[in-house]
Parts: sequence; C-alpha cells; structure tokens
Amino acid sequence: MYDVITVGSSTIDVFADVESEEIKIKTKDGEEELIAYPAGSKILIKELNFLTGGGGTNTAVAFSRLGLNVAYLGKMGQGSNSGLIVKRLRKEKVKFVGVNSKTFHAGYSVILDSLSGDRTILTYKGANNHLRFSEINKRKIKAKWFYFSSMIGESYKTLEKLAIFGKENGIKIAFNPSNYLAEKGSEFLGKLLLNTDLLILNKEESELIVGKGEIKHLIQKLMELGPKEVIITDGKKGAYTISKNYFYNVVPHKVHAVETTGAGDAFASTYLASKIMGKEIIDSLKLASSNSGSVVQNRGAKNGLLEYKPLLLESKKYPAKIKKKKI
Repeated sequence: MYDVITVGSSTIDVFADVESEEIKIKTKDGEEELIAYPAGSKILIKELNFLTGGGGTNTAVAFSRLGLNVAYLGKMGQGSNSGLIVKRLRKEKVKFVGVNSKTFHAGYSVILDSLSGDRTILTYKGANNHLRFSEINKRKIKAKWFYFSSMIGESYKTLEKLAIFGKENGIKIAFNPSNYLAEKGSEFLGKLLLNTDLLILNKEESELIVGKGEIKHLIQKLMELGPKEVIITDGKKGAYTISKNYFYNVVPHKVHAVETTGAGDAFASTYLASKIMGKEIIDSLKLASSNSGSVVQNRGAKNGLLEYKPLLLESKKYPAKIKKKKI
C-alpha cells in the first residue's frame, strides 16, 4: 500500500529567460499587472531550460524525497516527452500507476518570468485532460491518501469518481485546485469538496469559490462545503488554517525568490507529508513553509525540494513564525 498516490498533470516545462516589461491596467476589479512584449518583434531568449513539471509529478517527487512510499496516477502522452517524465519519476523512486495514451501528446508549458519574480505560464494540457476512470487499474491504487491537483475535462470527472472510490475504500482525499477550477464555483466543485478531507488553495482561489472576505471566514465557509480541514495560502503573508478553535498563521522566513513555480505544490505536499508522519499542526506548517521557501530559490518546481533531514535543519535554522489566536 502506498502512503500517497498523486493524481494530476505531468508536463515538460520550458523556462524562457527573455527581456520583458511590466505594465498595469485598470479592470472592473481593480488593477492587473501584465508582462508586455513588443508586437511584431523577434525577441532573443537569453537562457532556455527544459525541466519536468505538472502538479501531479511535482507533488509526487516532494512526497518521495520526504521518505514516503509514493505513486503517480495520470495519463501520459505519446512520444519522447512522456518518456522523459517517466524516467524522472523512476529516478525519484515514484511508481507510475497511470495510463499511456496512443492519441494525445504529453503536456507542455512555457514559463515566462516577470521583473518582479512572478511568472506567466502558457500551458498545453494534452493527454492530461483525458484520463478516464474506466482505464485505471483499480488493483494498483491502494493507498492511505489520494492527493488531487487540478485537472479539467474528462480528467475532472475522473477525480470525482476517484473521490467516491477513495471514500468507499478508506482512502483520504487531499485537494489542491487551481484558478481555472475555482472560478467554476462551489456548485461545480460540490461533489469533490464533499469528499475532501484536506483542502489547500490560495486566497484568490478561495474567493472564487465562496466570495470575498476575511481569511478566517473564507476557511469557515469552505469547511461548510465538506472539507474537514482547510488551509489558505497568501504569498508572502504565509498560510492560514483553523484547528480545534484556534486560528493559525504561518509567516515564512524571508528568502530571495528566483522563480515561484511550484511553491504551492511544495507547501501543500509537505504539509500533508508531515501530517502523515504524525507531526503536530505547528510543525507541519513550519516544514511546509520551509520547503516552499527552498523551491522559490531555484528555477523549476522540483529542483529546490528538500529531503526530510535537510528540511528539518532548514526549518530550525530559518524558522517560520507562527501566530495562534483563540477563536
């Protein structure tokens, strides 16, 4: 039996380092920052890096490096790119228990960095959108936890069915949605949220699901939809949760962010891994914050992920601050 089976996308990530400008525009909801490039120009790429990514494989690697027995469930496309992804998973001691496609190509992303260190991602989902529940070998997916990252199309319907399968077979569910799922609202996500044990998402995503409000109230509204535990992240302000009538805020140690891709995956997977290892909530939040901080200091979603002992040392050397208030 696996400790965790991650279910989500797998991609080849291309990091393109190019000259760009940042502009701000006014929208109906306020201001929005955009990365701008001259129209009709040929723009030179200063540096190009090819890495593997996707929420499903990023978190699988994170769990594995922390010492858990992990498998990845997704749909691999045809061609050499999927071979590179599977090879990386094998190197990281992650078992592939998914499906191979003869029709679709592997997922592919182009990551464009801004001057502020944030990024814009151009994503081709490919085979990731076409995972069918009927294709999955149910005998291979015995686990303590399913970790769901964001999936759309036919694959989202499969997440709903896997959640029910999990509940029927004693498998707990962790869910980390994205903006393009959150914007569909609570009614669309209802079946999945009802079967979720741990929901981890950022502030923007939480507001798309339940409306704007203070983070404490957002957590409470989300818990009313089914999840037993909710964590909301909010960039440099850290992460928030409610447990046993206490409101927690973990504030990360300041680091120099090179690139933020994978920070959310690192936080969510490390928190769940710590929980599986029996850590108390404060220790779990601190470890999650430290691993996320390590990732943003590196290019790529996997390069900064720490193994368990180095993560403990990092967390003690540069501890995150925990604020705790009685509700």
